[in-house]
Amino acid sequence: MTQLTIRLLGAPGIARDGAPVAVDTRKATALLAYLAVSGRSHAREALAGLLWPEYDDEHARAALRRTLSTLRTALGEEHLAIDRETVALIPSANLWVDVTEFRARLAACGKHGHPAADTCPACLPLLVEAAALYGDDFLAGFSLRDSAEFDDWQFMQVETLRGELAEVLERLAAGQSAAGDLAAALASARRWLTLDPLREEAHRQVMRLYAWADQRNAALHQYRECVRILEQELGVAPLAETTELYEAIKGNRLSPPDLSGLERPDRPQPAPAADLSGFGKPVRSLLPLVGRGAELTALVHVYERRATSGAFVAVAGEAGIGKTRLAEEFLARVRGQGAMIVTVRCYEGEADVAYGPVADGLRGALAQSGCADRLGALPAHWLAEAARLLPELSVHRPGLPPPPPLDAPGGQSRFFEGLRQVLSAICQGSAPNVLFFDDMQWADAASLDLLAYLVRRLAGQPLFILAAWRSDEGPTVSRLRGLAADAQRAGLGTVFTLKRLALADVLDMVRSLSTAGANLPDGIGGRLYRETEGLPLFLAAYAAYMEVLAQEHEGGDGGEWPVPRGVADLLRARLDAVGEATRQALQTAAVIGRSFDLEALLATSGRSDEEVISALEALAQRGIIREMAEDAGATPRYDFTHEKLRDLAYTETSFARRRLLHGRAARALAERARLRHDLAAQAATIGRHFRLAGQDADAAASFALAGDHARSLYANAEALAHYQAALALGHPETRHLHEASGDMHVLLGTYTAALASYEAAAASCDPASAALAAVEYKLGNVHARRGAWPSAEAHFAAALDMAGGATGRTATGRILADWSLAAHAQGQAERASALARDALAAAESADDRRGTAQAHNILGILARSRGDHAAAAAHLERGLAVAETLPDPSSRIAALNNLALACADSGDLARATALAEQALALGIALGDRHREAALRNNLADLLHAAGRGEEAMAQLKQAVVIFAEIGVEAGDAQPEIWKLTEW
Repeated sequence: MTQLTIRLLGAPGIARDGAPVAVDTRKATALLAYLAVSGRSHAREALAGLLWPEYDDEHARAALRRTLSTLRTALGEEHLAIDRETVALIPSANLWVDVTEFRARLAACGKHGHPAADTCPACLPLLVEAAALYGDDFLAGFSLRDSAEFDDWQFMQVETLRGELAEVLERLAAGQSAAGDLAAALASARRWLTLDPLREEAHRQVMRLYAWADQRNAALHQYRECVRILEQELGVAPLAETTELYEAIKGNRLSPPDLSGLERPDRPQPAPAADLSGFGKPVRSLLPLVGRGAELTALVHVYERRATSGAFVAVAGEAGIGKTRLAEEFLARVRGQGAMIVTVRCYEGEADVAYGPVADGLRGALAQSGCADRLGALPAHWLAEAARLLPELSVHRPGLPPPPPLDAPGGQSRFFEGLRQVLSAICQGSAPNVLFFDDMQWADAASLDLLAYLVRRLAGQPLFILAAWRSDEGPTVSRLRGLAADAQRAGLGTVFTLKRLALADVLDMVRSLSTAGANLPDGIGGRLYRETEGLPLFLAAYAAYMEVLAQEHEGGDGGEWPVPRGVADLLRARLDAVGEATRQALQTAAVIGRSFDLEALLATSGRSDEEVISALEALAQRGIIREMAEDAGATPRYDFTHEKLRDLAYTETSFARRRLLHGRAARALAERARLRHDLAAQAATIGRHFRLAGQDADAAASFALAGDHARSLYANAEALAHYQAALALGHPETRHLHEASGDMHVLLGTYTAALASYEAAAASCDPASAALAAVEYKLGNVHARRGAWPSAEAHFAAALDMAGGATGRTATGRILADWSLAAHAQGQAERASALARDALAAAESADDRRGTAQAHNILGILARSRGDHAAAAAHLERGLAVAETLPDPSSRIAALNNLALACADSGDLARATALAEQALALGIALGDRHREAALRNNLADLLHAAGRGEEAMAQLKQAVVIFAEIGVEAGDAQPEIWKLTEW
């Protein structure tokens, strides 16, 4: 077997039996590196998506096949394991990868029986070998221009390996020093310092080693270098320990090295408080917009050309790439042209607050001068719909009529249309107006539903929707990508994916930031570009220090700049610079959340108005927070300039103070919500504060209310999360919460969890009660959805036995109808017919319209199965007519679906398709995932029969995705899930 050598620490290189091997594509090199470092097999689909994200599935897999063929030819058959589904690099004694060898030596040092940070004699040769293996950064000089995901993975490998090298060098310097090899220790310590010039323990180690090697002047110079770097990069003085070491060396009082063992002489110490009084303006305000000229021009062009007739533009990219910065520049341009801007900003950790960002954005818009007056001509029924989310709208139009129940047919669509009408009224003006959704990767599912609704109705509307999100993976971003793709297909959408800045852009930025930039030393721009990899967030962190960095570069120090650690130190230094009163206001703001308003801060902090406002001004001056643009009459709002700043301020607040502040925030927000009549809408946020305050009973009550509110808005996932939180916090209404959780699990298609919730609810019911009968009926329906018909029948029988009184008579027809469907599914035609007839009689006797609709529905299914098309159509038409009078859309969905199938049997494809599309729209609004998949599958069949193959395939693909999610639970296949067509 040939020996295969793969070198990735530095420029990538491959050799077989010592002879260099060249692969003819960069993708082949990237694939080999990914397989070698991960050390496991990967699905072909995942690899194709990683390396060819711009291709569709078919072309991406074809490109992968060609690349695998290239690798197989270059490496030999024996090193690759390739089958129809997966690809792997085979580990063996004949495979040598430098990254693996580097990490193996570091791991071996942890098996010597001492603390992981210490160094013993046996560690030294391993650490020397590890340091020698690390020739340069991972895949130095290599990148893929068209795969942001691979670039992200490569960047993470670089950062991780650099951290591991720093550990190796730190331990190696300590070990070599303790062994008496001062020259080698000094070389290791200097290399460690070049990795991270802000690490004071590295400076101290170099100072000691110089002094012990009788180079006293070099040791003193190293201290001065440490002072200079810390002062000019972070605005802080060295730690007392560093200064004391300097004084000891200067006075010839340094103890000689301890040669009795191998242990680290130095341990990291916490960073001191920093004084940033001389920092001047926050870095962000200094940064020009460079490298984004083409995107900004294109954005403006799309706005000017298409905004009058509707446009949706997405700006995507990794964290820190400058999405919001580009959007703000664009918004400033169009605001100057007279455009009205409505901003909807999402925040991390608030994805369970249904429509929270939308409500905040609309409130901010309504607070601007004249906006509320524009609602005067809006029909009252649209205002009433929007007032579900914004109760204060009733102030602008007293006496609004109560809106229809939200669970009535078309309820969600009316609600969304009401919000759209309010937006349209607010955005009236001569210039096309802009609706800006920022940080949509953190959006709640309900807000995503609203965005999709608005985008689908953009055509012909004078509205420009701009959305920005991180190009992460996950269901939210996947849904956003799908929405953007749909808009592009409709001719309304444009997507901008931001890349990191090029070298020329970095040079332009440097020259514009400092006087040193006009006469940069040779290579400084390339060095800055290499260290930051063109990421604007990191460039901003270095922007204030360019003169120092230029001087260091001219001094010949080839060490690299510690971007990640430097950014973290800079964030900490900003916080440490504030006074005690300002710190208290900062801690209060961090407890409230990423975004906060003055009113909430005043109520929570307990400080005077003057103290709080002075603190806010100081925090804004230091770039910790920023005041959001609002009308003069609105309550001032503020935002942390970076989530890491808020997180750091929060974690450094004592536990006891955090609990106190969370309690105050909860009470303040609850009181304000009561005055605004939107307590239910704010209940999730209030509950979170009560929980973090340790006030579990209040938190549980708030989460239960939040669950009911989210459920009323069809935000099923959020409702479930709130109900579960209320249960976990000890809410006394356990039966209601378990049953409600089960209802949400059913709609989401998580049937195993639904059964568990319903069983828990049943355990809380009185024996033979109507409540227990209702739960038994729901248990039967879950089993029916899974195709477990005998179990379903057992629960239906139990429910029927317990049904009694007026409530029981109402339920009897519904139970019998679903029981009939179970018998039909098992091929028991006569029994199914008898049960269906009994169901209709019982429902009509009890005047139960829902039961009547269900009975006609099942009678139509049975007639269709017998080929009696006339009887089927008659029952289904009657069932649909009754269902349309009900507030619950589920009966109407079932009737529409089954009538569509009956129409298809009769050859009326046009009506069948229209009915199926209507059923699907209602099913999506209801959020019933399993039945949505079935409806899409049925619609795909109808579209295919009508010769609309492309549309049919689109529906089928979406159906398969949902079926696959629901069809496998807890490792058990559920094949019956896929068979659902009628119910």
